Amino acid sequence: MGRLRNFTIAAIAGLGMALPAAAQDMKFFRIGTGSAGGTYFPIGGIIANAISNPPGSRPCEEGGNCGVPGLVAIAQSTNASAHNVNAVQAGQMEAGLTGAATLHFAYNGTDVFEGNAKPDLRVIANLFPEDLHLVLPKGAKLDSLADLEGKRVGIAQAGSGTQIAIELILATQGITRDNIEEAELNNTQSAERLADGQLDAYFYAAGTPVAAMIQLDNTKGMELYDWSEEELTAGNEAVPYYIKSMIPAGTYPGVDYDVDTLAVSGILVTNANQDEELIYEITKALWSDTARKLMDNGHPKAKVITLDTALDGVEGIGVPLHPGAERFYKEAGMLD
Repeated sequence: MGRLRNFTIAAIAGLGMALPAAAQDMKFFRIGTGSAGGTYFPIGGIIANAISNPPGSRPCEEGGNCGVPGLVAIAQSTNASAHNVNAVQAGQMEAGLTGAATLHFAYNGTDVFEGNAKPDLRVIANLFPEDLHLVLPKGAKLDSLADLEGKRVGIAQAGSGTQIAIELILATQGITRDNIEEAELNNTQSAERLADGQLDAYFYAAGTPVAAMIQLDNTKGMELYDWSEEELTAGNEAVPYYIKSMIPAGTYPGVDYDVDTLAVSGILVTNANQDEELIYEITKALWSDTARKLMDNGHPKAKVITLDTALDGVEGIGVPLHPGAERFYKEAGMLD
């Protein structure tokens, strides 16, 4: 699966207290996210903080974090969706963030996962919509997606969920690797190359606002491609889990117009073999009052991660809930 790198350990303040006596009770829980310039990485860090309660920390009832006692969650930077579902299936990570489309394809062994199904994937929660950005240099304009022909285009990381969707969607407009000069890069690399004039455009799906795009907007400036109704319909038909969405004017200060686009839900997944009680406690911690405060004060996209929408669209993806998560949602009155 390649080496996991650039990991950050979340929620271990106070770990030094009483560590020797409690070390045997400590459990690590790795969460695959995405690149540091995207949205999965900061969201994963917030989730890691929310569900952690390292040995020696103050208990929830005494004003401490309301995570799972003894748990140290780690948000790891990865190549995002496809990488994460592979790693979770293989047991190389305990959980991961992935787009709904990638999750559907991986679980069922279809499309790019043909003959390589990931049957042990299980859902913990629906998180937030990820808008597909088609980023252009400041002042640049496309009349249609077909205008990408012959251009240098960033199509996200190799094997990422964004790349899977982009290739399917672009094919509906006659654009393939054969008629563009594609670049397989993460969001930060893509933004840097666009700023340096080495790319004419790049795609990335992430919750808004995206850190690397904020920086690009503030420095070199940028434009976002506004999709036509025909392109949105064709894209949705090609990848049903990408649905019509809009990035409102002012989301990025330099982009003062509404942008019609497609979006896919970001999902938190785990492995079916993870202990039911542990996943139940993690799901409970994810929706605690403490977690709510962390989300409201963290990344802007974390504010839309709510218990009310935790099951939105999950049934349609066709991937089961983990029994521990299912037990929590039943107790919360959200499932029969």
